[in-house]
Amino acid sequence: MLDDFLFYVQYGVNHVLDINGYDHILFLMVLTVPYVFKDWKRVLVLVSLFTLGHTLSLVLAAYDIVKINGALVELLIPITILIMAVFNVFTAGKTQQKGVGVLLLSALFFGIIHGLGFAREFHLLVGNSSNKLLPLIEFALGIEIAQVIIVFVVLFFSYVMQTVFRFSKRDWVLVLSSIVIGLVIPMILENELVV
Repeated sequence: MLDDFLFYVQYGVNHVLDINGYDHILFLMVLTVPYVFKDWKRVLVLVSLFTLGHTLSLVLAAYDIVKINGALVELLIPITILIMAVFNVFTAGKTQQKGVGVLLLSALFFGIIHGLGFAREFHLLVGNSSNKLLPLIEFALGIEIAQVIIVFVVLFFSYVMQTVFRFSKRDWVLVLSSIVIGLVIPMILENELVV
């Protein structure tokens, strides 16, 4: 029982931290970069909503309620990253008090899309097992642990860039978001639905 728990939690952690599937990391970077350590509650809510969306789509796919074209999902994932990065570029240096509801809903909705990207692999992992819900919850816990690690690293790196290297918060958000935009545009253009 403990071995199964640890397996699925570790699987969730590895899914997020996999350098070959760095789209998850890029999304978390653009979701987190506008914030600082004192905003940890808001960041935790955003990341948790992202995980909730991710888990919801995994549940729907694991029980064959939702089926979606893999190439379409692989196109939508970098588009969600691009949307968040562009949002950061246009809102850098501005207070985001008015757009918080939209940001929360976006994190949830984009989590659903990202979860569909992993649904096929997770479906193969659990197969026709009668108990899919417990592995999904354990997997979601692993995802949340990995996401908290990434968020902490982004917040720490942002702190260093803003205090040691004297980037203004606005400039740092612009720089990191622009780098992410440069990384996701080729992902979009190389998708089989675009080519």
